[in-house]
Amino acid sequence: MTNNRDDMKFANTRGNHRRFPLLPLRDIVIFPHMVVPLFVGRKKSILALQAAMLKGKAIFLATQKNAQVDEPGEHDIHISGTLCHIIQLLKLPDGTIKVLVEGKSRGKIVQLIPEKDYLGVKIEHSYENNSVDSEVEALMRGAKSTFATYCKLSKNIAPDIVSSVKELTEPSPLADSIVVHINLKIEDKQDLLSTIEPQKRLEKLLAIMGSEIEILQIENKIHNRVKKQMERTQKEYYLNEQMRAIQKELGGKDDFKQEIQELEE
Repeated sequence: MTNNRDDMKFANTRGNHRRFPLLPLRDIVIFPHMVVPLFVGRKKSILALQAAMLKGKAIFLATQKNAQVDEPGEHDIHISGTLCHIIQLLKLPDGTIKVLVEGKSRGKIVQLIPEKDYLGVKIEHSYENNSVDSEVEALMRGAKSTFATYCKLSKNIAPDIVSSVKELTEPSPLADSIVVHINLKIEDKQDLLSTIEPQKRLEKLLAIMGSEIEILQIENKIHNRVKKQMERTQKEYYLNEQMRAIQKELGGKDDFKQEIQELEE
């Protein structure tokens, strides 16, 4: 991951209205505390990454409003994004770049700056209040409990993820860590990224998880009902085939009707 020297370099970039290269994203929202690999192929995006490598490895990531736009401009990019640290950058044989980034802090674009070869931005850092009072503590407990229920129903999240989430003691990292593992639309993730106040973010997250849990419960009921129906159909098919085989073998003699009835039962 990052070493202390890298963290110190990055901390020096966190003044308000600082200027950073911009990496527009398609169909993904990056949150603070998130480490994710990205594959970058657009020329301006590659040049933005190269510029960031020369400027403390800090780059601002923001999601496009329309993933189909190849040359996003001022009105094509959400103003809320995440200031990230480049952990690793690798050029692939086909010319694309594989980059590993770590989300550091929320920010808002205050000005889009067309550089010579890439897009740059001036951003305003978003201060997050991570103080915990009794109400926030209750929200955190509820979020952890609801997330555990969601994981049991979805069956796609490793148990160690649930354990690591339970250990978090600050509301903002807790909310962001949960969001990463929930199946949400891009619009919902962008809304949660734009919600600076951790308490409000936890409240939104609890409502979203509640709705997702209801859907998962219905899906599981439908799955179990279909499974039972299939098992019943297979059993009936098996019994019918057995009856036909016995009738064929015995020539339809009445003496063996009782044996057929026993199979039906």
